[in-house]
Amino acid sequence: MRYFPLLTAGLAGLATLPSASATRLIKSTSLQTCIENSDFSASLFNVIFTPDNRTISIDIVAVSSLEGNVTAKLTIDAYGLTILTDTINPCDLGMDQLCPMKPGQFDLQTDTTLDSSVVNSIPGIAYTVPDLDGTARVVIYNSSGSQLACVDARLSNGKTVNSTIVKWVTAVIAGLALVVSAIASGLGHSSTAAHVAANGLSLFGYFQNIAIIGMCSMTLPPLTSAWAQDFEWTMGIIKVNFMQKIFNWYIQATGGTPSTLLQNLSSVSINVQKRSLEYLAKRSTSLLARSNNNSDLTTISTTYTLHGIRRVAYLAGIEITNLFITGFTFFIFFTFIISFILVMLKLIFEGLSRMNWIAPGRFGEFRRRWLTIIKGTIYRMILIGFPQMTILSLWELTERDSPAAIVLAVVMLLMVNGLLAWAAFKVIRLAKRSVAVYKNPAYILYSDSAALTRWGFVYVQFRATAYYFIVPVLLYTFIKACFIAFGQSAGTMQGIVLMVIEFFYLLLISIVKPYMDRRTNIFNITIQSVNFLNAILFFFFTGVTKVPSIVIGVMGVVFFVLNATFALVLLIMIIISCLFALLSKNPDTRYQPMRDDRASFIKSTAQLPGVMELEALGATARGNANSKY
Repeated sequence: MRYFPLLTAGLAGLATLPSASATRLIKSTSLQTCIENSDFSASLFNVIFTPDNRTISIDIVAVSSLEGNVTAKLTIDAYGLTILTDTINPCDLGMDQLCPMKPGQFDLQTDTTLDSSVVNSIPGIAYTVPDLDGTARVVIYNSSGSQLACVDARLSNGKTVNSTIVKWVTAVIAGLALVVSAIASGLGHSSTAAHVAANGLSLFGYFQNIAIIGMCSMTLPPLTSAWAQDFEWTMGIIKVNFMQKIFNWYIQATGGTPSTLLQNLSSVSINVQKRSLEYLAKRSTSLLARSNNNSDLTTISTTYTLHGIRRVAYLAGIEITNLFITGFTFFIFFTFIISFILVMLKLIFEGLSRMNWIAPGRFGEFRRRWLTIIKGTIYRMILIGFPQMTILSLWELTERDSPAAIVLAVVMLLMVNGLLAWAAFKVIRLAKRSVAVYKNPAYILYSDSAALTRWGFVYVQFRATAYYFIVPVLLYTFIKACFIAFGQSAGTMQGIVLMVIEFFYLLLISIVKPYMDRRTNIFNITIQSVNFLNAILFFFFTGVTKVPSIVIGVMGVVFFVLNATFALVLLIMIIISCLFALLSKNPDTRYQPMRDDRASFIKSTAQLPGVMELEALGATARGNANSKY
């Protein structure tokens, strides 16, 4: 136990706690044993070092079978490099509780001042780099040199890229693209609306992919995990305190046992990273002993190691048993809100028209087809939430938080997949009919405004001849979701499979080039290229390649720099596109006419009187009077 101050001192050498006063510090809140049958384990471990006053505050609750005088070897690693090694005699620290060691429960709350030489040996960068990837290890030896215990502590300087500001900025800009596309469509700029919407959805999909890959259960460098956490909002993982209380009640009221991990942080040690603690992967496959499925968090032990989706829940401040119901609720909530807004717009436009505040024909298309537009919007929301609800629903089937939650997961899984499969089937059937009758799939897909409004989300981002490409997109997403949800105990397998999936999908879109024009193809192929690079980095995080720890640390930094830079570029591009759409008199001139000539088909029904009547007459002449076409 004497190695604690030791450990703490080492902690100190690596980080700064970010506070309102910008006080520099280093802290650790988790402690893991690093050998089998260790003679020491801690249920609570909180250590904070402030270099400005050279003080270490220690709060530890542990059980030790160590007895007599011992020595401790301290090793501090940062990004895989050893930056400090020292041997310490606990008696030299002036703590009577540790000299000599006595077996039994060990409670220590104290403040200790370190020697200035120790403080000065810590590089200043350790206090400023966010999400510090540092570990302090203490190995305890008896007087004969035999190893008695080993513990690892994850170090942090309190600074992180997991920022609320990043979440809000990315969410607002992604939402802005969809709003601007709707405005451009309402103003009659169909090409601009299609491009802005397609790019906005691709941006959202890229953010979603970062969130999804952050749910993998392999070991992640802290910087990588924190950056991925910035985009978990795209999966509906958003903490609202009063909602979490409701979800706890719901799980309990429907026959489940809510986890209480976040309520016991003052008495348990949580570790969300496992690097250098490989053996724990074999020992910590479950966090709780759930009464209804033997895998819950109701029984508090000394230390929990969280990985994958559970790590995401913990970092979001959400109890693990509430994660599925949180994602489910926000999916339903946003779908309802969007639909409600459309209904209110319909009522507002009708009221303004009756009061002659707007021209009678103003927003005529929306007012005539508002119900179809709402149906199409709900389908669009289902497509956006498809990765979210598929992963969370499949994962819930393995977690089984409560019978009601399982039923919701099954219903949502069947509904989302069934509706999207039906939409894909309808579009393929319409396109084949168009080819059979008009020798062109674009004719029916774009000339019938009802079909375009309801099913357009499936195909408008693709060129007309690639109307079928929604099927590979759905299969790609579903297969990836299965490996994320069901592979939580096999991080290595997840890393390998995801790299293969991303490679083949990149190869597919690079060969087929399914999107509406050259610019949109480049945009999406570039995004998928970054997704593939991310998958390669995560493959190395699995440890299969046995690369040195310093390489893993560097790759974590590369992941952050690559994705932060790329996300910034995409956001700037989206903002510029939105400004052109809103400020230009005719923003469609910014985009080249699409080769499938969809614009002429869209305008044909809107501008030429009697077109649909002529189509009906033609259908009658062909002996196909019961067909719409």
